Amino acid sequence: MKVQIKQVFRSPKFLLGFVLINMILLVMIIYPLYNRSNPLAILGLGTFFPPGTYVSTYDVLEAQRQYILRMPGAAERRVYARLHQEDRERMKEWLILYGIPEEEIDIYDSEALLETWWTYYDSEIRFEGMIRADHLAFVRIDRRLEDLFNSQDFQVYRYDPETGEDVFFGTFTDTDYVNLSQVTNVVWLPLGTDNFGADVMLKLVHAIRVSLYMGLLAGVIATIIGLALGLISGYVGGLLDEIIMFILNMFSVIPGIVLLILISYSIGQEQRGATTVAVVIGLTAWVWTARSVRAQVISLRNRDHVNLSKLSGHSIFRIVMKDILPYIASYVVMAFILQVSSAILAEAGLSMLGLGPRTTDVPTLGLMMNWAMRYTAHLQGAWWAFFPVVVVIATISFALNLMNTGLDQVFNPQLRD
Repeated sequence: MKVQIKQVFRSPKFLLGFVLINMILLVMIIYPLYNRSNPLAILGLGTFFPPGTYVSTYDVLEAQRQYILRMPGAAERRVYARLHQEDRERMKEWLILYGIPEEEIDIYDSEALLETWWTYYDSEIRFEGMIRADHLAFVRIDRRLEDLFNSQDFQVYRYDPETGEDVFFGTFTDTDYVNLSQVTNVVWLPLGTDNFGADVMLKLVHAIRVSLYMGLLAGVIATIIGLALGLISGYVGGLLDEIIMFILNMFSVIPGIVLLILISYSIGQEQRGATTVAVVIGLTAWVWTARSVRAQVISLRNRDHVNLSKLSGHSIFRIVMKDILPYIASYVVMAFILQVSSAILAEAGLSMLGLGPRTTDVPTLGLMMNWAMRYTAHLQGAWWAFFPVVVVIATISFALNLMNTGLDQVFNPQLRD
C-alpha cells in the first residue's frame, strides 16, 4: 500500500490535480476567517459594483487628521480619470477634421491626446458643414478640461438640526489627503458585488463549500449504489443479473439530465435544499458505475483465489468483500472521483435551468451562474459576477479529472510506465 501511495504522488497529473484542489480548499477555509459576514447579506444598494476598495465618504471627512501632499502629476491623473470614452472619441473627431492623421491619434494615450488637443484646438475654428450643436460640444469639452486642471476648493457645510441652518464644516483642496488606515469604514471587495448587492468573493467561497458538499454526497450515493449492484450482478449472475441488467438498460435509455429535470421539477422549489438535490443527483448517476463494476467482477469471479474461497465454503458476502472488492478498490476510487466531478457539473446545469436548490437557502456555483445570467451581468460588462464562477467550476472539474487520470496511470497495467 505504501508503495502504491508513493507511486500515486509521483504521478505529475495526480499531483497537479491534488495541488489545485487543495488550493481551492485553502481559500475556502481561510477567507471566511477573514470575512465572517453572511454570504447572502446585501451590502450595496445597487447592482454589480466593480471590484475594488470602498471607502466611506462620511468617514473620510471625519478623519482624525488630514495631510497636505503635493503629488507630482496628480492634476493630470485626475483629468485622465474623468476623461470619458465619448469625450476622447469627439476629440479625435475634431483633430481628424483639423488634418491630423488618424493613425497618429491614440485615444487611450491620455497624455499624448491632451497634448495634441491643446496644441491644435481653437474654439474659433468651425469646419465647413459642421452644425452648431457639434461645434458647441467641442467647446464644452475644452472648457471642461480647463476646469478640471483649474480645480477649485470644496467648502463643506453640515446641517444643524437644532438651528435648522447649514454650518460651515471645512474647506478641502486638491492637496488634502487622508491616511486610509485612519478611516473607520473601509471595505475591500475583491470581486465586487452581484445583482443583489452581495459580496461576490464571500458568496463564491461559500458556494464552493456547498457545491463540494453536494458533489461528495451525490458521489457517495451513486458509488455505493453502483458498487453494490455491480458486485451482486457480476458475481451472482443468473436471474438476478438479468433483472439488474434490465434496470441498468432502462436507466441507460433515458438520459440522466431528463430524469434530473423531471424529479427536481416534481419536488418543488421550497423542498429543494442542497441535500435534496444532491440525493436526487446521486440516485440518477449510478448507472455507468454499476455497469463498469459488473464488468470488472465478471473478469475476477473465476480467478483461482476466488475458486479456492468457494471450495473452502466461504459465504458470498465474504468472497465478494475479501477476494473481489480489494482488486477493484482503485477502480472504485476513480469512479467516485468522476462521480463527484459529474455531480458538481450536474448541479450547475440544474441551477442554470432554475431547478437547483432554493435560492433563499445557500449559494451554490450553479445558482451564482443562474443569478448572473438572469440579471444580464454579461450584457452589462459585470464579468466578476460570472467569470470567477466559471473558472472555479472548470478548475475543480479539471483537477478531479487530472487526479483520476493519474490514478489510472498508476493502477492500470496497460497505461503503467
